[in-house]
Amino acid sequence: MNVKKIVFGALALTVMVSCGNKNANPFGEQDDTPKEYPTRVLNEQNVQLETVYPVTIKGQDDTEIRPRIDGFIEAMYVDEGAVVRKGQALFKINSPNAEQAVRTAQAAVESAKAQVSTAQLNVDRFRPLAEKGIVSKVQLDTYQNTYLAAMATLAQAEAQLANARAQISWTNVSSPVDGVVGSIPYRLGSLVNNANVLTTVSSTGNVFAYFSINEKELVNMLDKLSGKTQAEKITNLPEVSLKMADGTIYEEKGKVKTITGLVNVNTGSVTLRAEFPNPHGVLRSGFSGNLSIPRNIDSTILIPQKSTFTQQNKYLVYKVQGDSVVSTLISVIPTPDGKNYVVTDGLKSGDRIVEDGIITLSNGKKIIVK
Repeated sequence: MNVKKIVFGALALTVMVSCGNKNANPFGEQDDTPKEYPTRVLNEQNVQLETVYPVTIKGQDDTEIRPRIDGFIEAMYVDEGAVVRKGQALFKINSPNAEQAVRTAQAAVESAKAQVSTAQLNVDRFRPLAEKGIVSKVQLDTYQNTYLAAMATLAQAEAQLANARAQISWTNVSSPVDGVVGSIPYRLGSLVNNANVLTTVSSTGNVFAYFSINEKELVNMLDKLSGKTQAEKITNLPEVSLKMADGTIYEEKGKVKTITGLVNVNTGSVTLRAEFPNPHGVLRSGFSGNLSIPRNIDSTILIPQKSTFTQQNKYLVYKVQGDSVVSTLISVIPTPDGKNYVVTDGLKSGDRIVEDGIITLSNGKKIIVK
C-alpha cells in the first residue's frame, strides 16, 4: 500500500514538473522556421560622388587702406560693411605738417622768382655795356650764370611745392578698388600714420575659396584628369559647389583655378584656390563653408546603407545563396545623400542581397526570398 502511494506521487510530480517547465519557459525552443525578407538583385549603374573640403572665402582683392601721411582722422565718410567704388573718399586726415610743408614750399617759390628777376635785370643791364666794351664779357657771363642758377633754384622750389601739394592731397584717403569696407579700428581724432591700417576694402565681384588637400589626394586627383601638365589637368576639373555656413547651397558654381607649388611640411597638404562669381555680393571676405568636388563613377554597384552592418570597423552584407544567407565583407564609399554606399569590392552585378531587416539575421540562416 505504501509502495503504491509512493509510485503514484512520483508520477504526479513528474507530470507537474513537465507542465510547469512548459509554461515557465515558453521561449526555450528557437523558432527556425524561415521568414520572408526583402532582397535586391544588384545591377551596375553610374553614380556621382562628392569630395568635401572646408574652405575660407576671401575677396579677389583684399586691399589694406593706410594713410600716406601722419595726422589725425578728421572725417569718416563710410562705415563698416559699406559698398564703395574705386576713387570714393573714405577718410579725411588733418595733417598740420603737410599744410606747413605747402606754405614753406610756396614761400621758397616766391623767393626763387625774385632771385630770377634780379638776375635777369643784371643780365639785361650789362649786355649792352659788354657789347660796347665798357665792361668785360667775363662780367656779363658771370651775371648770365647767376641768372641760370636762379632759374634752377626756381625749378627746384616749384618741384618742392608740387610735392607738398601732392602730399596735402593725401589727406583725402580714397578707395583704390570697388568693394566692401571691412572693420574700422581707428575713429575720429585718432592719430595715425602709414603703419596703421585704417580699414580693408575687399573686391567681391569674384571671390576666392581656399582649401587644402593632402599630397596623396592631390596625386590621385590629378591622375584621373586628362592633360599633360598640371595646369591642363586643373582646367579639366568639373565645376565645384559651395555650401555656406548656414547649410544653404550657393547658387553660382565655381572653378578650381590654381594649386600652390609648395607642400606644407608640417601638414603634408597643398592649398588650392577656387573662384566663384559673386554678382550680388552674397559672399563676403572671411566667410567659411564647404566646397564639393563632384566625381563620376561609371558602372558601379550601389546599395542602401540600411542593408549593411559593421564588425570591427568592416562593412558586411548578407548575400543570398540559395535559401540561406552568407555574411560578405565589402568595401564602400558613402554617397552625398547619406543613404547609399558605392561598393568598390566584394559584390558584383547579379548578386542578390538582403535589403532590410538584417538585424534578425545571422550567417547561414535560411530565409524566404521576397
